[in-house]
Amino acid sequence: MTIAFIVTLAVRYLLVVLFFPFSALDKTLNFAGAVGQAQQVFKARPMAVALIAIGLAVEILMPLGILTGVADRLAAFIMAGYCAVTALLFKQFWAPGDFWAHGESKGRDLFWDFLKNFSLAGGFLLVTVGLNGAGLHAFLSDPVASSHPYAMY
Repeated sequence: MTIAFIVTLAVRYLLVVLFFPFSALDKTLNFAGAVGQAQQVFKARPMAVALIAIGLAVEILMPLGILTGVADRLAAFIMAGYCAVTALLFKQFWAPGDFWAHGESKGRDLFWDFLKNFSLAGGFLLVTVGLNGAGLHAFLSDPVASSHPYAMY
């Protein structure tokens, strides 16, 4: 293993570490709590259970694809969408109505989580299309192909 290989792997891991293992483990160990949170948006329990199960699968499988390079562009694209959707559904900073209030503000707290999710989405899109966009054509031509992130090492 070369230093470049280790750095490439470490950078990819830093991008996914929030989801795998931490968020996935939290959803697994506290499945009922995660379903309860989802029910705040989707009232029907079966829908909330299904969405948490799908989220758990995304949080395990997509990071593994990004780390291994197996369909990594598609996995990163799915993770970008996942981050954006969860921001819009669960980080609604505008809903509490106290964003501009002096002192403590639930809206401002949610705002930073909202931005974090969209920043992560941007990082995942960089994996999808590359730093200069050169990977966009490859992704559109064959979405399940690997970007071969470790090929040169």
